[in-house]
Amino acid sequence: MHGIHRHRVSLGGDVYLILTGIRRCLKCDVLMGKDVLEANEPKIVHHFLYDPETRLANRKDAEATSFPFPGVFLRESFISEEEEEKLICTMDQNVWNESQSGRRKQDFGPKVNFKKRKVRFGGFSGLPALSQRLVLRMQQEPSLADFQPVEQCNLDYHPQRGSAIDPHLDDSWLWGERLVTINMLSDTTLTMSLEQGLPELGLAEEVQVAVCLPRRSLVMLHGEARHRWKHAIRRDDVRGRRVCSTYRELSAEFLPGGQQAELGAQLMNISLSFAGTPI
Repeated sequence: MHGIHRHRVSLGGDVYLILTGIRRCLKCDVLMGKDVLEANEPKIVHHFLYDPETRLANRKDAEATSFPFPGVFLRESFISEEEEEKLICTMDQNVWNESQSGRRKQDFGPKVNFKKRKVRFGGFSGLPALSQRLVLRMQQEPSLADFQPVEQCNLDYHPQRGSAIDPHLDDSWLWGERLVTINMLSDTTLTMSLEQGLPELGLAEEVQVAVCLPRRSLVMLHGEARHRWKHAIRRDDVRGRRVCSTYRELSAEFLPGGQQAELGAQLMNISLSFAGTPI
């Protein structure tokens, strides 16, 4: 378990150290008991479902309430079954490293210390070869025409490991406006959340918007969905093995005219060589 806040509880005479506000795995829940670990989690009151055609978030409980939900682009069947099979086969030939909350990962990108705002090349050798044609296909979408990813992260989820990822906002110092993910092997749901609610709509408590991600689809987050709404994959929404590839671009600080444009150009040259291996 990884976290900052700690408190102790006594269960059957044994004292356990509990970390709150943390990422956790299935083993933690089995040891401590799900109810104990969820005692401090907020009660979600307002549930909505995203409609990619209307781009509205619609109330799940049959109420008429809905509101525009900008910042999500979804393209179904972005890759074929054959492409998916080849991508997964290639990924599985490489080592999957243990990550947080029951996930496994493969990184193709620079080493970054976000707290100190330091970037090191490390063993970064570029994005993997099979991603080259996928990036070219992304760029055929008008909203991704100038998308130049410099980092790719493959994540492997499985229900037997209790895989999930907690609500979070991606870094915006190094990473730019658009986050692009290809969802593979199973359907899942991306949960968008706003803890402070939407008082202007009379929703004072936390609001969640479920974005359904079909197998082999592409989803892009930008604007408010990128910077205001946290995103997560809940454990209950991992119903079979799920692998995703997330691509990130550079922020303005690392682009031409930015303070660190030279470093950005170096990262771009490496990434778009498409000769990378996981680091």
